[in-house]
Amino acid sequence: MRIEIDASLKRTHEGLSVHEIDIEGLSIMRETPELNDFKNEVASKVRNEYDLEKLKDVETIRKYRDFFWRLGIDPTKIRPASEALIRRILQGKDLPKINTAVDAYNLVSIETHIAIGAFDDALLKGRLLMRTAEEGENFLGIGMKETKVLKGQEIVISDEEKLIAVYPYRDADNTKVTDRTESIYILSCGVPGIEMEQLRGGSLLTKEYFEKFCKRG
Repeated sequence: MRIEIDASLKRTHEGLSVHEIDIEGLSIMRETPELNDFKNEVASKVRNEYDLEKLKDVETIRKYRDFFWRLGIDPTKIRPASEALIRRILQGKDLPKINTAVDAYNLVSIETHIAIGAFDDALLKGRLLMRTAEEGENFLGIGMKETKVLKGQEIVISDEEKLIAVYPYRDADNTKVTDRTESIYILSCGVPGIEMEQLRGGSLLTKEYFEKFCKRG
């Protein structure tokens, strides 16, 4: 594996696991008619299948919420990725429109309930480590206006030079996927109680959607 989970984290959070995959040869655009149509199909299914009040009790979403509470994160304020995206649809809001890669893996999160991390492979340096944050570390996540000073209780992922994520809910701005990205490192982010087969399914569906919506030629 390219990512190592610190041994102390494995002891503290038994069952914590991830699935990783590299996807190369990408051609990422702002949007395409094909992906927009597919987003509408997924949104229609969501409106037919989910109830806003019962969403938090969907099994996999509940496992993420429980894990958030264990980390001291209030999941009613910072929601697991799939829950946040499904809620947007049920509230009549449009899904975020970033680029064809980000929009595609957001759909994977909606359909599988798995949180997907995505990083520009060219911007990663060496091996990756999931560990407990050090008090005072600085982190600038995607969409954040200011750097956050970490308390030392968060779970983070770092490469050999920098932080690339606060796990499992925010990726760093410095390794984000843009329309210049050609190779993406995908991380299906697990929490205790989620089986590896579910994580593998998230990775493979991401690869399938990238092949469909982000491949050259």
